[in-house]
Amino acid sequence: MTHLPSIPIVLDPAGADRHAENVLLRSHGAAVPVDVLGVQAWSVTDPDVLKKLLNSPDVSKDARAHWPRFAEVVRTWPLALWVAVENMFTAYGADHRRLRRMISPAFTARRVAGLSEVIDTVVTTLLDDLDALPAGESVDLRERFAHPLPIAVIGHLMGIPDHQQTDFRKVVDGVFDTTLTTEQANANTATLYTVLGRLIADKRREPGDDMTSLLIATRDEDGSTLSDAELRDTLLLVVSAGYQTTVDTIDQGIVLLATHRDQLAHVRAGRATWTDAVEETLRLEPAVAHLPLRYAVNDIALPDGQVIAKGEAILASYAAANRHPRWHGESADAFDVTRPSKEHLAFGHGVHYCLGAPLARMEGAAALRGLFGRFPDLELVVPAEELEPVGSLISNGHKALHVRLRSSGT
Repeated sequence: MTHLPSIPIVLDPAGADRHAENVLLRSHGAAVPVDVLGVQAWSVTDPDVLKKLLNSPDVSKDARAHWPRFAEVVRTWPLALWVAVENMFTAYGADHRRLRRMISPAFTARRVAGLSEVIDTVVTTLLDDLDALPAGESVDLRERFAHPLPIAVIGHLMGIPDHQQTDFRKVVDGVFDTTLTTEQANANTATLYTVLGRLIADKRREPGDDMTSLLIATRDEDGSTLSDAELRDTLLLVVSAGYQTTVDTIDQGIVLLATHRDQLAHVRAGRATWTDAVEETLRLEPAVAHLPLRYAVNDIALPDGQVIAKGEAILASYAAANRHPRWHGESADAFDVTRPSKEHLAFGHGVHYCLGAPLARMEGAAALRGLFGRFPDLELVVPAEELEPVGSLISNGHKALHVRLRSSGT
């Protein structure tokens, strides 16, 4: 007789075997208590329940207002930044609507479409560099392709000078690294705010036609609209969300298409599109596996009789929900670009749905189309199951992605 493990389930901070972990989480029903680096929360894996909670006014992202443990936890928790930032990510109600309005203009359909040329130029430049490598040589596509594209695009949008983009990349990587100690995480946060402070000072001195300059002008013209902390943390949100998650989406898309040649053939033959490939990647391997945290504003009764009590924390377990067999059937774990419904929660749901989703989709499709168009026979150097995941229970990518772009004989 088998026994379910004790509750709460302790989540692996390194994300070493997240698929097995997600199966375990789902086996407990709609939600189950979990330990997130020493903090207890409800992991919600049922897609219907999760969507309902993400849309409910009974669920907040404002830890200061709705999480009684905030003051205690924020002092020692390695993920303190995720709950302590002051931007729309952690806002609730009217404050959320106010802060979201600040950056919505940067992500209109017209502005995103206007970035298409920037994306294509960056993709072509990166591919040209890769094309110059000797045939048969191994190259890390995460380092040489998946990383530089999103940071260049978000750098263009935010007005981050090229020489500062490396600094941003390093500290944003640290934000998503859930293997850091509290001391390491605090040091990374301090460096992060130094880098952001430098960007704000530079843009105040020499404003440009970019989102950073626009937000600074809004702050300086009317301090009641946007505080200094909200300005800084809103810039942090846009840079980090617009960069790291897109890196992982491109990374996972490359792995899935390189290891499922039949699915790549569907796209090449026109039976599916590159957008289909991106959507199925987002469903099967979402860039954000678990997103901390939300909080119950009132007691919340779940369909299975469990109750999330007022003030308890909630973890949106997107990766587990995306593969729920009740949502996508017995083939939920299969990569199928022709799947009729590729519905997923990779960009969240409800009022906090990711504003940058259209941009991320455009970058992903351009990256995969360009890469496999230039190197149709690229192959992984090691089997996919031997790729080492990034050390994170949040991010879903790989530490490195070594491939051969073409065989030595071509």
